[in-house]
Amino acid sequence: MRYYIHYLILLLIVACKQDPKPEKEKVVLWTPYNDSTEVADNQDHEIARMRYKLIQSKVLDKNEVFGPLYKEVSRMSDGDYMALRPLILEQDIPTIRAYIESGMLTYEKLVLFYLYRIYKYELDNTTTLNTVIALNASVVEEARKLDRLRARFPSQKQHPIYGMPILLKDNINTLGMKTTAGSIALVNNEVNDAFIVKQLKLNGALILGKVNLSEWAYYLCQGCPVGYSAVGGQTLNPYGRRIFETGGSSSGSGTAVAANYAVAAVGTETSGSILSPSGQNSVVGLKPTIGLLGRSGIVPISSTLDTPGPMTKNVTDNAILLSAMTGRDEADSKSVATDKTFINELGEEVSLEGKRLGAMKNLMEGNPMYRATIEKLRESGAKVVEFDPLEIQLKAFLSILNIDMRNDLPEYLTLHSDKDRVPISSVADVVQFNATDSLVRIPYGQQLFRGILSDTTSAAELTRIKSRLEQEGRRFFDAALDEYDLDAVLSINNYHAGYAAVAKYPALTVPMGYKETGEPMNLTFIAKPFQEEKLLLLGRAFEQATQVRKIPVGMAN
Repeated sequence: MRYYIHYLILLLIVACKQDPKPEKEKVVLWTPYNDSTEVADNQDHEIARMRYKLIQSKVLDKNEVFGPLYKEVSRMSDGDYMALRPLILEQDIPTIRAYIESGMLTYEKLVLFYLYRIYKYELDNTTTLNTVIALNASVVEEARKLDRLRARFPSQKQHPIYGMPILLKDNINTLGMKTTAGSIALVNNEVNDAFIVKQLKLNGALILGKVNLSEWAYYLCQGCPVGYSAVGGQTLNPYGRRIFETGGSSSGSGTAVAANYAVAAVGTETSGSILSPSGQNSVVGLKPTIGLLGRSGIVPISSTLDTPGPMTKNVTDNAILLSAMTGRDEADSKSVATDKTFINELGEEVSLEGKRLGAMKNLMEGNPMYRATIEKLRESGAKVVEFDPLEIQLKAFLSILNIDMRNDLPEYLTLHSDKDRVPISSVADVVQFNATDSLVRIPYGQQLFRGILSDTTSAAELTRIKSRLEQEGRRFFDAALDEYDLDAVLSINNYHAGYAAVAKYPALTVPMGYKETGEPMNLTFIAKPFQEEKLLLLGRAFEQATQVRKIPVGMAN
């Protein structure tokens, strides 16, 4: 018997040697290219931080990102894509849903349209925005499942976000995809869903993939390009590749929405990180009141100021995406429950008639587009009060970011990261990790991270700074909001994002127009805490009155 067993083992060994298991063939869809000419062409750019050191990521293999879904995408022809284009491109969620309900569109076709578009532009080195850095390999099958459920239960009521493909900033934990915050230190960070992702899935949203960002939410290097990360490379603006900044740190969220790579995207903001890329990419971005959206499972800068928020092509979609993410996050001490839907009052027609808005005189004098927009608001029935904003300095603002991140990042790494595959547990670990290969990991340095380590602000002093800055931020807006009984104060892009951040006031930014160069610019509405519904109504009325958003030239097909 013993010899028989030995004989069987020998046969198995011989069989294995003679008939090895074939390796899975790697799909080659993309070839790395030499970006030195592009880098050289930007060395005389008028904006110093756009004088890039590199554009292409040194670590991301796009074949690994795009290979798994290639078989699905290759089933769609250019003719199929063009037939779907008028049903999807630049359309809002209610319109897309109407096409699905009429049978002209399915969730599967919707997903394949966006994937086809992503592959079309992102795999071409002359058009890539370096935006999409991960895809959900099961998203097409998930869409098919929703189609089957719809066929079985055609009259079942669903949240409007149901079946809509959404992209997420890559500092938001997502099951099945790594969450890196753009850092090589987190390149193997495989985790469960963040709270807002659970809410999106609960409401039926399809997570399409992850998008690039400014590494560590633009709190790593000083004076470095916005939209750059060691993982994803340099994000580029679809309105002018290497010409206009992307804004940051939710750079990929802004560029992907502008390029129509998904129905919508989710960004995060500490101070300007939703407002800035929304303005630079002519999309609608909402920085909510702290606590309206849960933050557990998101790589932090500051538990005092951080919040996720929706980034969309229009205000209606913004309200829908916001609604789909709300809920009480038990792991976030600042999270609140809300019974507001943010959707119901955004009907077909809304009006600016009688709305009271505050325009800053210094912006009126210095920005012709802002001044012209104020006149349009008046013509639309709004009462616009011009005022001189208070001169307030946000002294010691960086201390909030420094000390919060020094405390909050280790907490994230302990509770919400893959500790077995992540080689860091503190900011100091990140600094040391990066220093071992500065050329690849930190080509622009890590001055801000070193500043975190050197900040000596005490806990008691930090408490005083937070309290003082919140009071000062609120005084900046309340002086006009209260005196003139305003619905909102009007700003531009992220010009007053720091004041809104420390005040914990919500801000909604909506496309306002384009400079002669083609660079986008947004009008930003700022109001008191938990007045998102008011902001959305104002933004929707402004959007209807102006209708200025245009798809980027060269991306209309």
